[in-house]
Amino acid sequence: MYKSILAALDGSPRTELVLRHAERLADAHGAALHLCRAINVPVGIPLEAWALSGQELTEHLLEDGERDLAALRGQLRVPLAGRQFVRVGRPAQVICELADQIPADVIVLGSHGFDVLDRFLGTTAARVVNHAHCSVLVVRPPREP
Repeated sequence: MYKSILAALDGSPRTELVLRHAERLADAHGAALHLCRAINVPVGIPLEAWALSGQELTEHLLEDGERDLAALRGQLRVPLAGRQFVRVGRPAQVICELADQIPADVIVLGSHGFDVLDRFLGTTAARVVNHAHCSVLVVRPPREP
């Protein structure tokens, strides 16, 4: 059913959970598993990074993203075909555009809690669900007993 899966990984604590869901889905379908990271300038960026020029900062963030995704691909329990993509931009837009370019049959991404800012701006997951041209699997953490 699925030939191409895009896992959107943001480096948050839920990354491992999203990766495992995407890996199991890709393995079950014999699908390629593509990993992506959308880069925005993070709020908690280290002070030394502000000394970099705009282009240097972007390159630094892209290199970090590439390293992180390569390390995550190295943690896969099953070797799966697929590429990794690190792009600068608004996460939902990057994910949807990339899913169209691949083309992906399904996007797998995590869900944040719904805090006050999310209520006004909407979450990345909600934006992807509303704008993606393919199916979207939103992975939530297990329920606490």
